[in-house]
Amino acid sequence: MASIEYRLPQERKIVTAFPGPKSAALAQRRKAVVGAGVASTLPVYVADADGGVVVDVDGNSLIDLGAGIAVTTVGASNPAVVAAVQDQVTHFTHTCFMIAPYEGYIEVAEKLAELTPGDHDKRSVLFNSGAEAVENAVKIARHATGRSAVVVFDHAYHGRTNLTMALTSKSMPYKSGFGPFAPEVYRAPMSYPFREGLNSDGSAVTGAQAAARAISVIDKQIGAGNLAAILIEPIQGEGGFIVPAEGFLPALADWARENGVVFIADEVQAGFTRTGAWFASEHESVVPDLITMAKGIAGGMPLAAVTGRADLIDAVHPGGLGGTYGGNPVACAAALASIEQMETLNLNARARDIERIVFERLNALSAEVGIIGEVRGRGAMLAIELVVPGGREPNPEATKAVAAAALAAGVIVLTCGTYGNVIRLLPPLVISDELLGEALTVLEDALRAVAQEN
Repeated sequence: MASIEYRLPQERKIVTAFPGPKSAALAQRRKAVVGAGVASTLPVYVADADGGVVVDVDGNSLIDLGAGIAVTTVGASNPAVVAAVQDQVTHFTHTCFMIAPYEGYIEVAEKLAELTPGDHDKRSVLFNSGAEAVENAVKIARHATGRSAVVVFDHAYHGRTNLTMALTSKSMPYKSGFGPFAPEVYRAPMSYPFREGLNSDGSAVTGAQAAARAISVIDKQIGAGNLAAILIEPIQGEGGFIVPAEGFLPALADWARENGVVFIADEVQAGFTRTGAWFASEHESVVPDLITMAKGIAGGMPLAAVTGRADLIDAVHPGGLGGTYGGNPVACAAALASIEQMETLNLNARARDIERIVFERLNALSAEVGIIGEVRGRGAMLAIELVVPGGREPNPEATKAVAAAALAAGVIVLTCGTYGNVIRLLPPLVISDELLGEALTVLEDALRAVAQEN
């Protein structure tokens, strides 16, 4: 990674218990005015953030291995992004692209056409959130094909709106009590190598076999002629950072192409250098028909996009896509600066460096402690699946305990997984080796301590 100057000291520093008095006071104010349905992972409130650290209102400096759920890839206050936002704000904050258009929206679309897989003619439409992008990708696929059915996969997460709740697999907390959900959504089995059964000869289920299983379900339960789209995360996020077996994604994409089904890659969490490539689809040379993206695209500003085949997106009538804030000029400025930073700092290579460092440390620890079932992922989208010692039974209690112990020592880690037993590591890609190494030492100590109790 090219050199980068940090505004804040890149250090772990604990000056109060968690929460400190100022955070505790904010928590009390929150109870009086913020809906209880909005939950926060940390008990502290943020005053500043930069590089690989988050500083709370009480002066505690925490090492950040969450990046706002893969959003602050280039840092939470990257100088180039800050400058771009400040410059745009001095001119105008909003006109609505559907009313009075502007160049920034076009520049972002040009960049997305350049960066996304494939050399075909592409179009983009900009939105505010990942869920919005997913909903609109489904709209585009349905309109272009004249079909209504959509296939998603076990363990999938696609959002919290009505349609995306139907697309999401996990009930609690995302879907429970919020139905009825949008119809014509069907679920196929995912390739989950760590939890796959074995073939009769004892060999591992291959990606091709897992794809054939999924395609069989699709053929029998839906029929290709009724199917508008297959929607899949190339690396599943909330479901547990599940990396499908090699060959699974290409086989599904090939089947979709042969049957006139739109193949949609949900790259909201995995995109923009997070996995060591611009998009996770690239690891197996998959070229999606449509790609949905958000999170890391704009350095923390709200922006999302659907990019894909021009014939599909242009099939929608004028006025059929859009939104008041979609492609906001300030967010577009932030996106262009963020992408420039990813290129200048060579963050794809940095993500691969982080993968190597983390795998070396945690795979060595895995042999020492009995609660690590698997360390997996790509780039800086990495996970530790925790199990009950002696088997593969999910261990959500240990997962919660490890995350709590890491936080108590000043390191932010996130959890996920259908079974609540996965620790996910999503550091800003601008984190230094020294800070990352210190965070891993804290995490290793937490894993050892919890393992002794199991």
